[in-house]
Amino acid sequence: MLTTSRGISLVLAFAISAFTVAFLSLLDDATPMLLTVAWGLTIAISYLLINLTLEFLIFKEISNIYSALEKIQKKDLSGIADKPRKTSISPLRKINSTINSYAIAKNKEIETLQRNAAFRREFVADISHELKTPIFAAQGYVHTLLDGAVEDVNVRDKFLKRAAKSLNNLDNLVQDLLTLNQMESGVVKFNHEVFNMIPLIEEVLEQLENKAEKRHVNIRFKYNPEKSYFTKADKDKIYRVCQNLISNAIKYNHEGGEAIIHVKSTKNHIKIDIKDNGLGIPPEDIKRIFERFYRVDKSRSREMGGTGLGLAIVKHILEGHKSKISVTSTLGKGSNFSFTLPSEKKASATEE
Repeated sequence: MLTTSRGISLVLAFAISAFTVAFLSLLDDATPMLLTVAWGLTIAISYLLINLTLEFLIFKEISNIYSALEKIQKKDLSGIADKPRKTSISPLRKINSTINSYAIAKNKEIETLQRNAAFRREFVADISHELKTPIFAAQGYVHTLLDGAVEDVNVRDKFLKRAAKSLNNLDNLVQDLLTLNQMESGVVKFNHEVFNMIPLIEEVLEQLENKAEKRHVNIRFKYNPEKSYFTKADKDKIYRVCQNLISNAIKYNHEGGEAIIHVKSTKNHIKIDIKDNGLGIPPEDIKRIFERFYRVDKSRSREMGGTGLGLAIVKHILEGHKSKISVTSTLGKGSNFSFTLPSEKKASATEE
C-alpha cells in the first residue's frame, strides 16, 4: 500500500488534514461543521496534489529509468531518445535524460570498436595474403635452385630474375604500407610549391610509354596551350597521384584501348580527368575501391601487378591537399577519375 503513489498520498493527506483540524480547533470561532468541512477539503486537495506530484515527477520518471536500464541491458536502444529533452524541474527526468545520452554514446562507441575490430581482422587477413604471394614465389624459386637447378645457367638466371621480381613486389608493398600509415597518422608533411601541371603529366606519360605500348593502349593528352595550368601543391605527391591513375587507365584497359588525360583550367581551379574505355567498375564496388587491398577483380589485378594500395594512397594525398577524387564508371565501357587543384598564377622567380 505504502509503496504506491496513491498509498503515500493518502497517508500524507490524512496527516495534513489532521494537523489542519488540530490547528483550527484552537480557534474560538471553530465549530464542528467548520472542522468537518476543513478536514474533508484538506484531505481531498492534499491527496490530489501529492498524488499528481508523486505520480508525474517521481514514480513515472523512476519507471522510465527502469525501462531505459532494461533496454540498455538488452542492448535495445530503439525507444531511447537521441535528442536532449527540454529543461524540466524534475531531477529524475534529468537523470533519465543523462542515462539515455550516456547509453547512446556508449552504444556508438561500441559500434565503432566493433567496426574497427572487423577492419583489423580484415586488414590482417589481407596483408597476410598479400605478403604470402611474393614470399612464397621467391621461396619457391630459391629452393628450386638449391635443389640442383643452379647448375643449369639458363634456369638459374631465369629463376633468379623471377625471385628478384617477387622480392621487388614485396618491397613495393612494404613501402606503400609505410607511406599509407604515415599519411593516416599525419607524419608525412606536404611541401607545397608552385609548378606547371602540363610538364608533370608529360613526364608521367613518358615513364608509362612502354607500358602503354605493350598493351597497345593509345594515350591522348588534351589541354588548351593558351591557358595557364600552374598550381600550388606538393609536386612529388601529385606526380604519384597522376602516375597511379594513368597507370590504372592503361592496366585495366582493353588491348588496343584508349586513355584520355584532359586538363582544364578555370579561374580558381585546375581539373584533371583521366578517362579510359576499359573494363569499368561495377556500381557496388565503386565506393570500396579506395580501401586498402580492395580489388574489383582480384585474380586479374594480381596478374597485372600492383600492391592494391595505390588508390588508397591517392585518396589520402588529395585529402591532404583539401581535395577529393571522384569516379564515374560504366561496366564494360570504362571509367573516369577526376580531381581538382587550386589554380595559381605563374611565379617567374620560382617557375620554369
